[in-house]
Amino acid sequence: MTVKAMGWAHSFPVSGGVRAGRQWTREHLESLPWTAEEPETVDAVVLAVSELLTNAHIHAHSDAQLVLTWDGDCLHISVHDEDPTLPRPRNPDDGAVSGRGVSIVQALADEWGMQCRRQGKTVTACFRPAGAQHGDGGDSTTENEQSAPPL
Repeated sequence: MTVKAMGWAHSFPVSGGVRAGRQWTREHLESLPWTAEEPETVDAVVLAVSELLTNAHIHAHSDAQLVLTWDGDCLHISVHDEDPTLPRPRNPDDGAVSGRGVSIVQALADEWGMQCRRQGKTVTACFRPAGAQHGDGGDSTTENEQSAPPL
């Protein structure tokens, strides 16, 4: 099977970045073959992006670099910010307006993780759409259509 990897990267500033990040993500997802049949997965991805960008802006007081990568099996979301402090799930009070971002990403994503980097941290999430594999045969080589810059 031939796998084509597609990727997009964008930096979102602290002011106004979350809304722009949601729109940018939704626009790029439209180019993937499975999104029309799986609007719930698209909505989950957009919500996770929103939560991760919000965490970068609110808790890290940092711009956020968002990278989306589709490898034919998983849509990988990576958000990098300048604070090396890793997020942790919290148990906010019922009336609290924040504190649920990590738990939301954990609940929505098929996999998720975080990693300290030289200058900050990167939080990643993987979403595997049910209808993503189309089994087109061939070999298992990877072709990069667009590569994201290193974070």
